[in-house]
Amino acid sequence: MAQNNTITGTMGTLPVFMTAISTILGAILFLRFGYALGHVGLVGALAIIVIGHLVTIPTAMAVAEIATNSKVEGGGAYFMISRSFGLNIGASIGIALFLSQAISVAFYVIAFAIAFEPLADLIYTHYGFYISNKMSGLICMALLTVIMLTKGADIGVKALYVVVGLLFLSLVMFFMGGEYSQPSGDIFAHVSNPDDFFYVFTIIFPAFTGIAAGLGLSGDLKNPKKAIPEGTMWATVFGIIVYVAVTIKLFTSASTADLANVDVLIMGKIAIWEPIIPIGLGCAAISSALGSIMIAPRTLQALGADSVFPGKLSGWFSKGKGKKHEPMNSSMVTCVIGFLFIAVGDIDSVAQIISMFFMVTYGAICLISFLEHFAADPSYRPKFRSKWYFSLLGAALCFYLMFKMNPFYAWLSIIIMALIYLWAIRVGNTERDVAKLFQGVMFKMNRELMVFIQKRAYGEDSGWRPFIISISGDTFKRTSGLDFVRWLSQKYGFGTYIHFIQGFLDDKTYRQSQRTKQRLLKLIEGTNNKVYVDTIVSPSYTSAIAQSIQISGVSGKGNNLILFEFSDEDRSNVEDIIKNYNLLIATGFDVCILRTTYKGFGLHKSIHVWISPKDFENANLMILLAYILTGHHEWKNAEIKIFSVYEEGQFEVRKERLVTLINEGRLPISQKNIELVSRAEGELNVTIEQRSTDADLTIIGYTANELTHPDTSVFNDLPNLGNTLFVSAFKEKMIE
Repeated sequence: MAQNNTITGTMGTLPVFMTAISTILGAILFLRFGYALGHVGLVGALAIIVIGHLVTIPTAMAVAEIATNSKVEGGGAYFMISRSFGLNIGASIGIALFLSQAISVAFYVIAFAIAFEPLADLIYTHYGFYISNKMSGLICMALLTVIMLTKGADIGVKALYVVVGLLFLSLVMFFMGGEYSQPSGDIFAHVSNPDDFFYVFTIIFPAFTGIAAGLGLSGDLKNPKKAIPEGTMWATVFGIIVYVAVTIKLFTSASTADLANVDVLIMGKIAIWEPIIPIGLGCAAISSALGSIMIAPRTLQALGADSVFPGKLSGWFSKGKGKKHEPMNSSMVTCVIGFLFIAVGDIDSVAQIISMFFMVTYGAICLISFLEHFAADPSYRPKFRSKWYFSLLGAALCFYLMFKMNPFYAWLSIIIMALIYLWAIRVGNTERDVAKLFQGVMFKMNRELMVFIQKRAYGEDSGWRPFIISISGDTFKRTSGLDFVRWLSQKYGFGTYIHFIQGFLDDKTYRQSQRTKQRLLKLIEGTNNKVYVDTIVSPSYTSAIAQSIQISGVSGKGNNLILFEFSDEDRSNVEDIIKNYNLLIATGFDVCILRTTYKGFGLHKSIHVWISPKDFENANLMILLAYILTGHHEWKNAEIKIFSVYEEGQFEVRKERLVTLINEGRLPISQKNIELVSRAEGELNVTIEQRSTDADLTIIGYTANELTHPDTSVFNDLPNLGNTLFVSAFKEKMIE
């Protein structure tokens, strides 16, 4: 289901900036920056800020890029991911993103409850009524729920202006403060038993998740292409400056031991007016909670609008209220999740969960940007362009940090997302998929590889391999020719199979060729086939051959071997094959002719190679083809047996040559499978039939001179053999 395009947003860049900065300068800044300094030192704390922004800056740039390329509707980061990666992957990331956003509401409300502690202590002192953190958190969550369900995003944005103003005031008064205790002065100083660096990073990372906050307002923005990039980038830059400044101020204002104390009052003791810090923390927590409680329902609403969920559930989630389509139902779900995590959650545990899911989301956004750069799709024309290496760095760093932060949570989040992906395929809307993006990537990779191979001097010195092409008009009568191409090209070579359609190219024959190509693709479907199939329309078999042998192969270089095929029961095209032999030899092709019989290829257990004295140039190619065939799983257990015919007095010479060839070429052929046959034993054809009548494939060489006879006896003899491959090499092949 498409997004509702009739909804017109009214917000500009400032709400995006305010929503993002209120989360960036949020609860973690007040609650955990002193703790980080005490456990990893000034250098470690600055390193956390740098690493965090090595993730967030590429993500912010990727966000700006993706947002300026296409129309951005409701759903923010989910909308961008799903429209690039497809709805299946988009759904798995989108649901994880929604959960992290909804859990973030609880996280910030818990932080607010901590900020409320001084006031709770005051109430207890004067009135004897104790308000626990959990109770104050639940009360705060109830108020937020009422605000969002009755007033919607507008009141949230208006409240942001007030709380962000107080937030800035608290930071200004903090910077104006003096020393609380004697600072260590050692930039590496930390407490004696510090927490692990990556554990500290995990606790701090939610501070960097603010860049995603503004994305969730995409459906409420007048011009998302302008507001999202500008608001997000400005918030990111401003956040870096404040983070570094607060870290240095803490380092120069208190001792390592005091900084390691997680008590939020350490910043208050530095500030010129102590109560401003709990006020600032409360404002930061509330502003961040407001930001999260505004964007989480919009993510869920967008998931529902795309029919990700089954049945009526998607419609219920996507339902909006009023002219601005406020996500009331999705807001209720978000608030319920918030209440649950406030009731049972610990702030550090919740921080780890949030960090992991946001890490996945950021990694996905950076990966999209990188793949879009790599795919070079002409339809990808963003007004703002990041650099591919920034996006790649961001993606790689996200997935690396996930496993450094918490391997268990990393695997758990990946497994959960994989399960959601499989579920989305079964019950959701799967009309879009990842194929479009990856097709572009594969297209560019294929082009680069083909150009590289063509430019590189790839000659016989690098070892011969088959770049095979086969042309046949009898594909749908028998598939032996197609099978042989796929066997030769499966592991060691490249294969192109072309179905010949006789006629002149016009509208009718072109449509016929397209239908035939679809039949070919269906024919090889499910066979793990590595053959490129196509059709050719040409007035004659000769012209079809001439056209086909001039095209570049799928390998990036020309073909070097051509395969023809005829049936023992239908020899009508043998004459055409022979007639074009000189054309093929003139263009440097090795020519193989496959004769098929009623025996077929049997059980693919035995290959017999017959080498006669005339096969000086053919011999090595014949042996190589037998070996290459065994690279296919259907022939992997086949036994190769070589019969070498020798003239009188040549026994030792022929034997030594073959044994040396097999040993130096490291061919898996046992010496007991090499048999020398005397030419004087009788007529050679009779001997071949006697020895190889039960072979599943027999390979025999032939020369151009043998094709000059009109009866083409070279192919008509040996009637008692099974399938036979006749081989003629353009020149001798080296077996190294």
